[in-house]
Amino acid sequence: MTLNELKQRLIDAGHILENAGQGDLTRGHVSIRSPEDPSIFIMKPHSYGFDEITPENIVVCNMDGVKIEGGGRRHSEVFIHSEIYKARPDVNSVIHTHPTYAVALSATGQALEPISQPAVAFADGLPYFTRAIDLVRSQDLGAAVATSLGQHKAVLLRNHGAAIVGANVEEATILSIMLDNACQIQLATMAAGGIGEKFTPEQVSKLHHDITRPEQYVINFEYLRRRAQRQLGH
Repeated sequence: MTLNELKQRLIDAGHILENAGQGDLTRGHVSIRSPEDPSIFIMKPHSYGFDEITPENIVVCNMDGVKIEGGGRRHSEVFIHSEIYKARPDVNSVIHTHPTYAVALSATGQALEPISQPAVAFADGLPYFTRAIDLVRSQDLGAAVATSLGQHKAVLLRNHGAAIVGANVEEATILSIMLDNACQIQLATMAAGGIGEKFTPEQVSKLHHDITRPEQYVINFEYLRRRAQRQLGH
C-alpha cells in the first residue's frame, strides 16, 4: 500500500470513529505504521477532529515520537503510539479514544465479562493501566501503557480511555467500536440487576475464533466506510 493509500485509510478510519461517537472533540487519535518502513507511522494531527483528517494535515512520526513531516501538529500523546509500536512488531495500527462506556467501566475497576458478542472479542484478556489519569505525554508513560497492554488487543486506561491495537487499521477500528459496545452492554446488565448465567469457556472460545478472523474486520470496516461516504454525499 502506497503512502497516499495509507493516508486515505487513516481518513476513512477517522470518519468511522467520529460516526461511532469516539471523537471526544479533538482528543481521539489514530495511527498506522508504514508497511514500507516500519520505523515510521502516520497519525491524525493535534487540534483536529477525527472527521477533519486530510492528506495535508496528517503527520509522519518516527519511533521516538518525533514528527518528521506533515502539515499538522504532532499530537501530544504520540508516545502511546510510538511505544506500543516499539513493543509490538505485530501491531500496525493504534487507536486511543475516550469512549463513554469504556471509561465508565474502567472507573469501576471491574473486568470485562464475556456476556455479549462484542465482549467475547476480548475474552483473551482486557488489562488495565492504572498508573495515572494524566495525558500520556512522555515516553515513560507511553512505555508503561505498552507494558500494561502486553500481547492483548486493548488496554483500559482507568478513568481516562482505552488504547486499541490491530494488525491493520481495519482491525483496530472495529475493535474500538466493539469495545465500547461491550462495555455499554455490561454496564446496562449490571444496572438491571447483575450478570446471569454465562456460557461455557468452550462456547466463548469458539465464538472468539469466529468473530476475530481478519476478514471480519475488513468486511465491517468497509461497510462503515461506505456508510460514512453516503453520509458525506460521496
